[in-house]
Amino acid sequence: MEIPELTVPPGRRLHHVGIAVDSIEGARPTFELLTGVSGSPVEEVASQRVRVCFVGIVELLEPTDPTSTVARFLERRGPGLHHLAFAVDDLAAELAALGEQGVRLIDSRPRAGAFGHQVAFLHPESSGRVLIELVQTGD
Repeated sequence: MEIPELTVPPGRRLHHVGIAVDSIEGARPTFELLTGVSGSPVEEVASQRVRVCFVGIVELLEPTDPTSTVARFLERRGPGLHHLAFAVDDLAAELAALGEQGVRLIDSRPRAGAFGHQVAFLHPESSGRVLIELVQTGD
């Protein structure tokens, strides 16, 4: 059986897969082995109360505060898939268009994310219970 060709809509592509972990230092070697690349320097995103490290297209998320959303996620579900992130060219325009189409937004405006990116999240109720992040890299 042949696998159908995978397509990505113009202006969008998978940017990364977010994985919630108890410890970046503990998880990083496994993902470096699996992806074959070294992880980025760890960056703290104070506004989201997490530390992050990118290993290829995998973003490791470690909470810095026990009341953060990632800490609560880990408490309820344990380590694992946290979100899918898609790159967009114009984040503000994407949010406006999605909101007009009835998509429930967590963020109605872009906010600062890791490594200078602008990010916004869509509510999982609008995407089959999967947390979606939209990322504008500024490239």
